Amino acid sequence: MLSTMLDVPAALPAGPLAANSINPLQLVIHASLPVQLVMAILLVVSVASWAIIFRKRAQLAAAEREAANFEERFWSGAQLGDLHAQAGKRGGIDGMEAIFDAGMREFQRVTQMRGADSRLQLEGAQRAMRASTARELDGLEHNLEFLANTGSISPYIGLFGTVWGIMISFQGLASLKQATIATVAPGISEALIATAMGLFAAIPAVWAYNRLATRVDRLASRYDAFSEEFASILQRWSPLPDAR
Repeated sequence: MLSTMLDVPAALPAGPLAANSINPLQLVIHASLPVQLVMAILLVVSVASWAIIFRKRAQLAAAEREAANFEERFWSGAQLGDLHAQAGKRGGIDGMEAIFDAGMREFQRVTQMRGADSRLQLEGAQRAMRASTARELDGLEHNLEFLANTGSISPYIGLFGTVWGIMISFQGLASLKQATIATVAPGISEALIATAMGLFAAIPAVWAYNRLATRVDRLASRYDAFSEEFASILQRWSPLPDAR
């Protein structure tokens, strides 16, 4: 008899655990049509966010490698004319090399103009480098706003699906004479899965946006620093007139 009493508590948890197990797929299948549409939207948004995350990571990694390689060649003592000629031969350049090429090209163009002084040469090169930097950063920042919007809006989309599902569940209880937790729980569980999917789409998007935006800012600072250093070199090539 004692052994029987000891065996009973060990067997009791098996039933509740089995009854309380959650099957997300079944919750999605049995949800109402509006809630299913909300979850489908969140699934598409989540897949698109992950595609952007992987593509942007690869793009930023390539931009960082390009900047490191070009800086190594630039500060290795190579002639600026040779670097410019190499950039012109390859074509399709981007990143820091594109900024250098734009500044060098404008500097040479203004130099060939009659009556152009050294100040116009330097200012023209600086404007060209700023424009090229803006184009490069615009390409790196492209689609980052989608991640920001996903992180901001997805929880609310999921919450809308949850509210709608709970409304449907309570309307279904109107025809019942007696409502219990067991009657309400399945409908609420099906509705809450929409909020869970909204968070599943939002959390990675917010983390990735902050991480990728920080890397873009670092590249922007790197480009600006190079532009200033290159402008100083061009200034030594063509000294500005003394102030009178």
